[in-house]
Amino acid sequence: MTPPRLAALPSWLLTQTAAHAHRLVADTFAAQGSRGYHYRLLAALADGGPASQAVLGRRTGIDRSDVVAALNELADQALIERSPDPDDRRRNTVTITGAGTARLDHLDEVLTGVQDQLLAPLSPDERATLIRLLTRVLDQAAP
Repeated sequence: MTPPRLAALPSWLLTQTAAHAHRLVADTFAAQGSRGYHYRLLAALADGGPASQAVLGRRTGIDRSDVVAALNELADQALIERSPDPDDRRRNTVTITGAGTARLDHLDEVLTGVQDQLLAPLSPDERATLIRLLTRVLDQAAP
């Protein structure tokens, strides 16, 4: 049981909820043979188009060395392709493949299930309100 003093702190509640959500996503992705980094990179490529590894790191908030490792894993599965950047041959441009798009679509479905599991105690209206409020808090915190 949560001590009353902590239960009254939104920061503590958000931290505990975020840790729970992270575990749910990580465990569910692991059961699918994926990781959160894979999803974030595939989503960034699908939403933003081809990009360099450095740009992908900035788009996703993933450290450069972790980007390279995760992209290597995605390339091994033929989910992304790397090609020399025509403007700078020292750089690679990363592109999502058809198989990568299919994998992302599957992971989107998996994530929908995780969201439903995480937010099961809330009604659809409460979920919409929670998302709206969290978005406001996060937007205010963004640099």
